Amino acid sequence: MWNEKYIAKLDNYLAQAQAAGGAARVDKQHQSGKCTARERMEMLFDEGTFVEVGALRKSSNRVLKESKVVLGDGVVTGYGKVNGRLVFASSQDFTVGGGSLGQCHAEKICRVMDMAVEAGAPFVAMNDSGGARIDEGVFSLAGYSAIMARNVWASGVIPQIAVIMGPCAGGACYSPALSDFIFMTQNTSQMFLTGPAVVKQVMGENITAAELGGAPVHMAKSGVAHFMYEDDKKCLEGVRKLLGYLPQSNRKESAECNCKIAEAAKNDEGFFKKLFSKSESNEVAASFDNSASIQDIVPDNYKQAYDVKSVIAAFADADSFFEVQSDWGKNVVIGFARLNGEAIGIVANQPKVLAGSLDVDGSDKAGRFVRFCDAFNIPLLALADVPGYMPGSKQEYSGIIRHGAKLLYAFAEATVPKVTLILRKAFGGAYIAMNSKDVGADYVFALPIAQVAVMGAEGAVEIINKKEIAAAPDPVAARAQCIAKYEEELMNPYVAASMGVVDEVIHPADVRKRLITAFDALKTKDQKRHWKKHANIPL
Repeated sequence: MWNEKYIAKLDNYLAQAQAAGGAARVDKQHQSGKCTARERMEMLFDEGTFVEVGALRKSSNRVLKESKVVLGDGVVTGYGKVNGRLVFASSQDFTVGGGSLGQCHAEKICRVMDMAVEAGAPFVAMNDSGGARIDEGVFSLAGYSAIMARNVWASGVIPQIAVIMGPCAGGACYSPALSDFIFMTQNTSQMFLTGPAVVKQVMGENITAAELGGAPVHMAKSGVAHFMYEDDKKCLEGVRKLLGYLPQSNRKESAECNCKIAEAAKNDEGFFKKLFSKSESNEVAASFDNSASIQDIVPDNYKQAYDVKSVIAAFADADSFFEVQSDWGKNVVIGFARLNGEAIGIVANQPKVLAGSLDVDGSDKAGRFVRFCDAFNIPLLALADVPGYMPGSKQEYSGIIRHGAKLLYAFAEATVPKVTLILRKAFGGAYIAMNSKDVGADYVFALPIAQVAVMGAEGAVEIINKKEIAAAPDPVAARAQCIAKYEEELMNPYVAASMGVVDEVIHPADVRKRLITAFDALKTKDQKRHWKKHANIPL
């Protein structure tokens, strides 16, 4: 039997690591509406699965005063299970030196990032830090550099999620910016490169931290954040939900949803026949397929708006749509959904905002989402109802040509299964950018009211029938006649189908069925591109 002193010494060390900044600082953390680093780890991972790595590490940097050397060095790192799948994570501890990052702190984060890449599992970084540890000077900057380099090296290899749950300022912002998704808590998180004091000193501008870099700002104005939640608990529940749609790495497929429809499909060979049956007794079809309602949602009055999210709800698995960046670039809707239990990425024009036109923000938002899905083998569905790129000097001066090209580039570059459903309008260059057939869509479906053309009829006749209309005895009647003729002869989906630009014109009631079978047929798609070191997207 060992001498008890060995176990007692170990327990003492572990207790010191668990104590973090002490009871008083933990209480202050709670009073500010925030959880501790370890509490956050427990919230993220399935109960009892978290395993800590590096709990007994401490700074050996000689420039740091002995009184500031703490076991764990202000960050908790490790791994565990989320929804039964392996995930690695780091959680900065604001109760220890304000969560400031020093050499040892950074090395711990780098260690678990390396472990995540080697294991082929997602990495979640929880940020709550005052920034670089000034005492350690350039060692802190080197630490940030090492973390950011790993963000880049892991990009497209494993999913990376940053969760901002307190301050995140200066260079520290760039690690989240290099991640795939950023979550923020509504009232306790801030992100900015220069704080209010510096802004006032340099620019003479009086502004609060919340006004400068609070979560609502980054959700609605800058587009930096992808998700915002009320508090730590709900934020981490959101992270868990997102991870449920994502694969472990770029070498894996997305996890299937353990839901009624997926299980039914696996256990019943006649499932699809039942699903597509028109019998009213078919409970599965009735529960999940509301495609017929699309006819009521999408008006045949082309000037009337509607909510494209209602269309998604009509054909996707029940309550499965998880929107990304809901408050920024609202003219485009992006997010994950499930079809027959399997994850897909959706990019949709939103007719409720700017008539669904593509602009600078919407193109950036959608383009990056498409590239994420392509990197991680998530099939893509484009829902097109787009009158064109947003016109005007503001958009031109903002670089709509360059930004608009990003979405076109992303879809053309993607090799995952790509399906497009034209709901209504598909005009001009914006139609091309929304995953058109010749940009690389595998299947293009169109509803019977769809219009595919260079531009809308009203604009087109002003160019091609200008003289005819001007010379007519009744120009108004002549213009109306030209518009009707243009719509009938050139814009209807059957013209596009006859040319192979549209594969099928389908009934609204068949949307879910056709999407499921299309993606099922594309499961074994294997598309190769020419070798290159890397491409040159118009950033």
